[in-house]
Amino acid sequence: MTKPLQTAVLGLTGYAGAELARLLLHHPKLKGMPPVFAGRLDADDAKRGGIPLAHIHPQLADSKGSGELLLQPFSWELLKDRGVAVLFLATPHEQSRQWVPEALAQGLRVIDLSGAWRLSEATNRGIYAFEDEGSNVALATQAQAVYGLPELHRADIFDARLVANPGCYATSIILALRPLVAAGLIDISHGIVADAKSGVSGAGKAPTAKTHFMHAANNFSAYGVFDHRHTGELLEQIGIDAGSIVFTPHLLPIPRGILSTIYVKFNDTQTRTSIADAYSEFFGGSPMVRIYEKNLPQIQHSVRTNYADIGFQLAPDGKRAVIISCLDNLLKGASGQAVQNFNVMLGWDEAEGLE
Repeated sequence: MTKPLQTAVLGLTGYAGAELARLLLHHPKLKGMPPVFAGRLDADDAKRGGIPLAHIHPQLADSKGSGELLLQPFSWELLKDRGVAVLFLATPHEQSRQWVPEALAQGLRVIDLSGAWRLSEATNRGIYAFEDEGSNVALATQAQAVYGLPELHRADIFDARLVANPGCYATSIILALRPLVAAGLIDISHGIVADAKSGVSGAGKAPTAKTHFMHAANNFSAYGVFDHRHTGELLEQIGIDAGSIVFTPHLLPIPRGILSTIYVKFNDTQTRTSIADAYSEFFGGSPMVRIYEKNLPQIQHSVRTNYADIGFQLAPDGKRAVIISCLDNLLKGASGQAVQNFNVMLGWDEAEGLE
């Protein structure tokens, strides 16, 4: 019997880190080989050897003793001694910029959940203001990065050493638009409007003035207008320029989930069948995308799953459509997608441990 693969997770304290830990701990292909969990700890926790997972995320406690596994002080020696082959990073962008080049030098395959390596064009990366932008190390690392959307780049992900997990908003909008743009159906010159809404967990675990209860509850607000970090991903992966789309994110007063409402005009008159066929052809063999044939998707149906749900309503004139795309920002928009990429990298069933 083949020995299970050893994985490691750096960064566990956030919402995405908790979901990633849960998925890997219960992954059918990793039975008996839980991930190594590591991160930066204060001196007292480091002296004690780490922090039990259940002290950080009580929901990870189970009958198999997962809650007693430790978040250990990070070192490259720890990963080497434990025989880690695949490293997941659920860390801030700046930390990933520092650790990913070293991980690759150590011979590890890396799946990075941050935005550190998602963007191939320097003009799009500019919004992050990375301190190492343009350095030889950064450019060499970026050249190895594959954008981790399996529905678009499955073959490249299989061979990749570095997979850059997409943003949550970006995943929702790219999956809805790329099939129709690739088929030449959308009138790009007319412009596309992507009106997207996300639950509060999309802003991360650290509390801010805009995400605490008194601001978010009973409220609905727009933010990041014309300068959201995921915009560059839309441009690069859909294959359009900045003048062809208006993307506006909004904060919903719910814990998790994304709903994107996208308005498009077609080059020629379409039928419901012609649009459905474009999606079906593009997503053939993509188990994590569900195309709605009749009703429109809702957040409540995709939340806590790794599915991206896509539906549309065609205007009576056949020239316009409203597309609805829903997903869970912590799963298909983050940790679930990371595990999906992991499955693809290893040549396993893409939906392994996700259904």
